[in-house]
Amino acid sequence: MNFYSCDVEERWMKKSLTTICYRFFTNLANPTRLAALEQLMTKPMSVSELAQILNQEQSMISHNLKPLLQCNIITIQKKGKQHIYTANKQTLTPIFAAIENHAQNFCPTGGACLKEETP
Repeated sequence: MNFYSCDVEERWMKKSLTTICYRFFTNLANPTRLAALEQLMTKPMSVSELAQILNQEQSMISHNLKPLLQCNIITIQKKGKQHIYTANKQTLTPIFAAIENHAQNFCPTGGACLKEETP
């Protein structure tokens, strides 16, 4: 099959990948979710721990964790009455490394443009 093929299956795969990427990266584009993920990459935490660190209401953190759970970007375990959230490092580590690599090697500002805005 060549690059210009009009095969129905190939078009479906491209559309499906576009949809998957859009949904996945939309989750990462949210500043609260990204800040929570940054913390969860260091260690598993409860909603109350994340809320305290991020200076946000627990309800806001819970609301933002739900789509990450649905996408399996994070997982959840019950410990007594607490729910402990863990980052899916198998997925996130290479993505974050690629972003850092891009910022350092290909951004005209050496990645500084990424540090100018804070959530």
